[in-house]
Amino acid sequence: MISNVDIANVFEEMADLLELSGENTFRIRAYRNGAKAIRDHSESIAGLIDSGTDLTTIEGIGATLAEKSEVLVKTGKLPQLDTLRLEVPPTLRDIMQVPGVGAKKAMKMFQELGVSDLVSLRAACESGLVASLKGFGQKTQQSILQNMQIAEKAAQRLMIDQADYLVERLRKHMQECTSVQQLDFAGSYRRGKETIGDLDLLVISRDVNSVMDHFAAFPLIQEIIQRGDTKMSVRVTDSFQVDLRVVAEESWGAALQYFTGSKEHNVRIRGMAKAKGMKINEYGVFDASDETKVLAGSNERDIYALVGMPWVPPEMREDRGEFDPAVQIRFDSLIQLSDIKGDLHMHTTATDGENSIEEMAAAARARGLEYIAITDHSKRVSMARGLDEKRLLAQWAEIDAINHRSDGLFVILKGIECDILEDGRMDLSEECLAQADWVTASIHYGQKQPREQITQRILGAIENRHVDAISHPTGRLISRRDAYDVDLAAVITSAKVHGKFLELNANPSRLDLNDVNTISAIAAGVMIAINTDAHSIANLDLMKYGITQARRAGVVPNQVLNTLTLSELKKRLAISNNQ
Repeated sequence: MISNVDIANVFEEMADLLELSGENTFRIRAYRNGAKAIRDHSESIAGLIDSGTDLTTIEGIGATLAEKSEVLVKTGKLPQLDTLRLEVPPTLRDIMQVPGVGAKKAMKMFQELGVSDLVSLRAACESGLVASLKGFGQKTQQSILQNMQIAEKAAQRLMIDQADYLVERLRKHMQECTSVQQLDFAGSYRRGKETIGDLDLLVISRDVNSVMDHFAAFPLIQEIIQRGDTKMSVRVTDSFQVDLRVVAEESWGAALQYFTGSKEHNVRIRGMAKAKGMKINEYGVFDASDETKVLAGSNERDIYALVGMPWVPPEMREDRGEFDPAVQIRFDSLIQLSDIKGDLHMHTTATDGENSIEEMAAAARARGLEYIAITDHSKRVSMARGLDEKRLLAQWAEIDAINHRSDGLFVILKGIECDILEDGRMDLSEECLAQADWVTASIHYGQKQPREQITQRILGAIENRHVDAISHPTGRLISRRDAYDVDLAAVITSAKVHGKFLELNANPSRLDLNDVNTISAIAAGVMIAINTDAHSIANLDLMKYGITQARRAGVVPNQVLNTLTLSELKKRLAISNNQ
């Protein structure tokens, strides 16, 4: 069954090829809006079509895109796209990604020079052909060559933890500048996206030059792209772009709101302001009939109040439900790191972890947790020295002994990350699993099996009476491995029916469930468990990334299993108090 991402990708390609062919902007925008609506939708579009649901009831999908979605789902292809591909080489889309090129220039180089991909673009630039084109010239040609290198490197977005590292270094550096009154980071970083394309740094200061001079001295800067009156753009290690904007104190809130985005969220906000006779930009909120009259600007919350909305947590500013009053009532109660009482997925030196059971327990307790589950790999994961039943039972006996020596205020649960084998069986016997406090099932092998087979393996695990949860349910590794082809809607439905839990794996390389799938799970009434999958003491601090992902999905504490206290968890999992 075709996924939402697959459908969205087709419409994105349609939009790009239509732009290259000179189609009108309204039609192009319709495809881009439809692609976003489908990509962000929490339910399977294919499933909705099969059930006869009218897709035009989904905001952003008109009659034309609804019809084309149905064709895609039923046939697996789109005739209009095939025709466009014959007229416009799809590889021109790569050329459009080079900064400063765009659709018009890409098409002109294709029509006049036969440039159809990045390889031929580089050759045309290096031979001087691009400079000979009317409207281009030597300067444009040199810029394209330079930006090709930048585009190739910049395509590798920073993972959220990598962005965190850069942000903290920048924050420390900028705080050393006495001219900085206040600073914050906006953009996709502030919204908590799992990968970051660039950084937006906002600063309040009365001495712009002093701030920019200090920023320019940041050790990781490789190139200063531009320096204007209030904005400075640089490239740091690996060609990653950082934009500094120095703003006035009276515009701080407006600038923070504007540059946080997302673009789609801000379009909605500006539309709401216009309907109320106001104009919003990065400098403030103004009376549309008299723009000298400033209505707000210094405080971000005032911006939202003026358009009749509560302040929106940055993680939810994606035009993905935050304008719904039923969602807005959750804004003040979104999950926070302090709500987490335990961690139900981690590994020790018994398999591929770096620390012992007692070391992991001590570190978790020091972080204020009440419980952990030790979930080393089962034997199928031989590369990690997975546990057979004999070794696992010995580990559980060790956990019992540790718990017996403790004061009872912190408990280690006897757990296992049990592999779901390629034929659907569990990697350990029923008799063994019955002795566990917590069993989380996962797939590590056979990830390229057909959709139905993968789905049936997971459904079988959910139906197993000893299995409590499914770990990293789609198996993706961000920017390294796509999710396996699984009917997640069926998995979510089964988890609800059988009272099982789905994991939101907090490791920044996984963040699986992703935000859209988490929305689907909680909408269906399935409780999630946010776990670190820690392989070391330091990994326990990855929990914050899972929290951010959950906030992007609008999750509140009572939708997360490990916000329960120890006594509540024992009751929920029917664990004996003889720990």
